[in-house]
Amino acid sequence: MQTHRVSFNRACISEKGLDYVREATTGGRISGDGPFTKRCSELLESESGASRVLLTSSCTHALELAALLLDLQPGDEVIMSSFTFVSTANAFILRGARPVFVDIRPDTLNMDEKLIEPLITNRTRAIVPVHYAGVGCEMDAIVDVASSHGISVVEDNAQGLFGRYKGRPLGSFGCVSAVSFHETKNITCGEGGALFINDESLVEHAEILREKGTNRAQFLRGQIDKYTWRSIGSSYLLSDILAAVLLAQLEERESIQQKRKEIWEFYEAELTSWADANGVSLPTVPEHCEPTHHIFYLILPTAESRTRFIENLSRAGIRATSHYEPLHTSPMGATWGYAPGDLPVTERVAGRLVRLPLHLGLTKTDLERVCHAIHRLQGGA
Repeated sequence: MQTHRVSFNRACISEKGLDYVREATTGGRISGDGPFTKRCSELLESESGASRVLLTSSCTHALELAALLLDLQPGDEVIMSSFTFVSTANAFILRGARPVFVDIRPDTLNMDEKLIEPLITNRTRAIVPVHYAGVGCEMDAIVDVASSHGISVVEDNAQGLFGRYKGRPLGSFGCVSAVSFHETKNITCGEGGALFINDESLVEHAEILREKGTNRAQFLRGQIDKYTWRSIGSSYLLSDILAAVLLAQLEERESIQQKRKEIWEFYEAELTSWADANGVSLPTVPEHCEPTHHIFYLILPTAESRTRFIENLSRAGIRATSHYEPLHTSPMGATWGYAPGDLPVTERVAGRLVRLPLHLGLTKTDLERVCHAIHRLQGGA
């Protein structure tokens, strides 16, 4: 009998993180934009080359900030993948925009760049590439299409922090990008996110939107002697307590990313032959992409075999799970006129994909146990 279950995900906070939390709570400054927030922003700006990095309370809020910055109006259109989290769509729908869903590539599961241009109309305001599993979309082609039509690019980089496309950081191609520090992400503070601003002309307005529509950020920097209401906005700041947890994770990013890479490569080495023999697909990473190793997934032959696969692993004490349900086939998707069959690759992948456990708490014994349980399954299940 197995002595413990292998969890799908577990957040791991180091002693340094706990020390930083104690420092934050005893320092008397725990609201947003405190000293730990500043240190996180400076580190991320240095690593990414962004003009400004604004920490937010979630990636959802970072995407909402992006939509506000674009000044979207009712009836505007935003092209995005349907194989993504609901926040990708909600952030723009809240401003009155219509989501225009594009199918995904069967290899990387990113938006199919060849299908974007036919979807562009005179109402299209933005393209939102989602770097699935931390593998970069084909950004050269996406940026070229956007530029030729005068359309903004907003990168949903929730899973791609510190990943690269052709040597360039993911999140550096669009006018802005959003990242996530949710519990399930490589770098985490429990709940959190950030908006990376690559267009310097957007910085001042973004700061105002993030601070309830006021110029308080300038006040805190001593640039003005009082602040006032300047625009619409909301409260998108991250508590400095959470920024303290985040700073420790960011400072330990190399060891965190290396451990995840080792786990990902262990799965790849141990499961490639089994996958080939059972009609199962493993992740594809193009040579010009440096992934974050955020997800290791399998694509089973059928939806039924995926269900059996997850159930069999569960009986062995291993938690594996599916991922996104396509947005276009959801009840909300139907309100925009979409129906099953509209995006065949997305639907085929979503029904057959399963994610394996991948977190820093996994031991070699855990990984061997997962792979041993999988090798016992025939026909993918």
